[in-house]
Amino acid sequence: MRRADRLFELIQELRAASGPVTAAQLAARLEVTPRTIYRDVASLQGMRVPIDGEAGVGYIMRRGYDLPPLMFTTDEVEAITVGLNLLVRTGDTGLQSAARSVAAKIATVLPLEQTALSDKALQVSDHGIPVPDLDMGMIRTSVREEEALLIHYINQAGENSKRTILPLAVTYHAEVIVIAAWCEWRQDFRHFRADRVSQCTNTGQSFKDRGHELRQTWYREYGR
Repeated sequence: MRRADRLFELIQELRAASGPVTAAQLAARLEVTPRTIYRDVASLQGMRVPIDGEAGVGYIMRRGYDLPPLMFTTDEVEAITVGLNLLVRTGDTGLQSAARSVAAKIATVLPLEQTALSDKALQVSDHGIPVPDLDMGMIRTSVREEEALLIHYINQAGENSKRTILPLAVTYHAEVIVIAAWCEWRQDFRHFRADRVSQCTNTGQSFKDRGHELRQTWYREYGR
């Protein structure tokens, strides 16, 4: 691993850590010796990267430090390109628009030889989920903000029901978008196909006091 790449990975490890990390732990993760970590940390501190701590105690990154624009490896650029292109297949127009914005921002910080990678060199089929007649941005916001939704849902038999749900996750399958939620009517977890939701409104009712526990229980039972 090049030293520049190692310094970048070292910063990433420290930014992600919830507490002090020893040189031995960092050395094991980066597959180098603790002495190399000591030298690298000293170099970063000399470059005014806000790392606190010392040898034998552990290191921690002060909160609020943002990395300057750094280059991606070729494999990372290709992974980003394919990942963003795959969003075309989700049927979520909001995510598709965001993907185009992300791609444009990334292109501004990449060297010329890497920007060429996104110029039609890696292709993804656009076959995927039909765009549902539903504001998926509102659904994702309700999941994120933990706010209840009132939906009109048409089941496989064509029966229409109205219910209040607590949206917990959105799953993008190959052919359909599924909203995982706690159904207040059934008092149980239910999974709703987005293309069968005929109406959806935000109730403004928060379930933040229940959201974490419900999501963890749902994930244990149904998550990957």
